Amino acid sequence: MMGRAIRWPLAGFLSLWTGAAFAQAPQPASSPPMPTAGSEIPLYSGTAPGSEKWNWSERSVTSPRGLPMVQDVVRPVLLHYPADRGKAVGTAMIVAPGGGFRTLMMSYEGTDIARRLNAMGVDAFVLKYRLLYSGPGAPRRPAGGAPAPAERPRRFTVTGAYKAQAGQDLLAMAAEDGRQAVRLVRERAGAFGVRRDRVGMIGFSAGGIVTMETVFGPAATRPDFAAIIYGVGEIKDVPSPAPPLFLAVAADDAMAAARSVELFTAWRRAKGPAELHVFQMGAHGFLTKGGGADHFLDRLEEWLGANKLLSRPAG
Repeated sequence: MMGRAIRWPLAGFLSLWTGAAFAQAPQPASSPPMPTAGSEIPLYSGTAPGSEKWNWSERSVTSPRGLPMVQDVVRPVLLHYPADRGKAVGTAMIVAPGGGFRTLMMSYEGTDIARRLNAMGVDAFVLKYRLLYSGPGAPRRPAGGAPAPAERPRRFTVTGAYKAQAGQDLLAMAAEDGRQAVRLVRERAGAFGVRRDRVGMIGFSAGGIVTMETVFGPAATRPDFAAIIYGVGEIKDVPSPAPPLFLAVAADDAMAAARSVELFTAWRRAKGPAELHVFQMGAHGFLTKGGGADHFLDRLEEWLGANKLLSRPAG
């Protein structure tokens, strides 16, 4: 479905994610109900730049396990899940779900994360960024194995292959959606009740790549802190000053683990604050249960606290 323009290593990485998404166990029956977004906020005042000729509609679907997913996003938006004002700490975090740039997993990489952030007093903004078209008529994903490690190019690319998307750089568009999300939350920080210098971002799998691109982008749209969960993309020059970075990955998710270690090393070499958790088990998507990866959000909460991002604003 992604077309021949997607190149390794991203193609292999996204194939791995797809299997993880559809194997993910459903939420237990005792889970709290999904939170309701306070508002849906368009990222752009009109059509998103580059999407003017996209003439299809977004689709809400479910995985074979019954998990909510979104596909064919044309109109990127933020879904705002505000923390209870009585416990809000003035921190905002944009949440970028994964899904191989053709799906967004809206529960365990979206609203579940928003719920946990709200419990910490953090306002959550779930990002629906633009995706590759995967509906009727979409090109089939090419078969074939991954090349040898020495043959793997360093650049990650996601190029459209369907009608109006043909030849378009979808990774660049998704990254621009991430930057626009940071810009929007920062510009409207007062209205949201958060601090302009406490706008962070967390991304999972493909959403982690979007988060990385945002971190490596211009300072004006760079998050003040970032968390990347099993989703490291192309490693570029570390910004200066480097914002605090949190990384979590499973050792049995070989590609993501190796690149997470590489990013952590680059961050520390640049004297940027960084924390890395490589859990023994978990696989991509933290599907394998029973290990430390089950509690990565506990580690994230500790890290946010250590960076003074959970303290209540004075006054």
